[in-house]
Amino acid sequence: MTLAERFARAQPRLLRLAYSELGDFGEAEDIVQEAWLRLERSDAEAIENLEGWLTRVVARLALDRLRSARARRETYVGPWLPEPLLSEDPADRITLDESVSYALLTVLEQLSPAERTAFVLHDVFEMPFGEIAEVVGRSPEAVRQLASRARHHVKRERPRFEASQAEHSRAVRAFAQAVAEGDLEGLVAVLDPDVVWRSDGGGRVPAASRPQRGRARVARAWAALSRRLQKPTEINLNGRLGLLLQADDGNPTALSFTVSDGRIARIDAVRNPEKLRHL
Repeated sequence: MTLAERFARAQPRLLRLAYSELGDFGEAEDIVQEAWLRLERSDAEAIENLEGWLTRVVARLALDRLRSARARRETYVGPWLPEPLLSEDPADRITLDESVSYALLTVLEQLSPAERTAFVLHDVFEMPFGEIAEVVGRSPEAVRQLASRARHHVKRERPRFEASQAEHSRAVRAFAQAVAEGDLEGLVAVLDPDVVWRSDGGGRVPAASRPQRGRARVARAWAALSRRLQKPTEINLNGRLGLLLQADDGNPTALSFTVSDGRIARIDAVRNPEKLRHL
């Protein structure tokens, strides 16, 4: 097997790692390409564990990129949401599952770069703390504490009763039907009392600059908005059912949902065209 073939075999996992750290697939692709260039320049024959070597290189590059991205996101117009990805597409170059759900990515955005890297590498990719220490430049014990803090934060922010695939899909389809019909009562029934709706337009297309909170307010807003929308289209985003909307302004919107106890607890609406190029 050639070096290029061995790299191609590892590439989907490397993309998934970089995307999990950054929440941006375009940047993930850039980082994996940089890892390939570094591999070409290295003494590949002397690398005993090629996949492990590539994993550490990609993780370190992603951490550096995440640190610089934090500064850029502070000046971002409105809420910054991760880039959603279509899953179950035969042309996809990355395989997503529940471990990299969109809901998890939004929670990881609240962590420091080192905490996020430690959590992703240990809890998602099962890398030993000693190897993670080499990536983040801290001791194994310090990395263990980073991962522990991140784990507690993720546990606190995740829904108390996380929905099964079937329960998630039922709630999303009920929401889609209510939006298609402009059914205010239907929207109220499917939304959690403390539902949060965030919209990411990136300053490129119209979007709410602040999160909308509360069942009554969110339901009224969607009932009014429904008059400007075509019937929602079902798509599979990051391993779960999502919706694609077309409005009369010509700009598409990808909706990802967090469902808890049968009701929608969070709606993440990505409108920034740069984040929808893979859709």
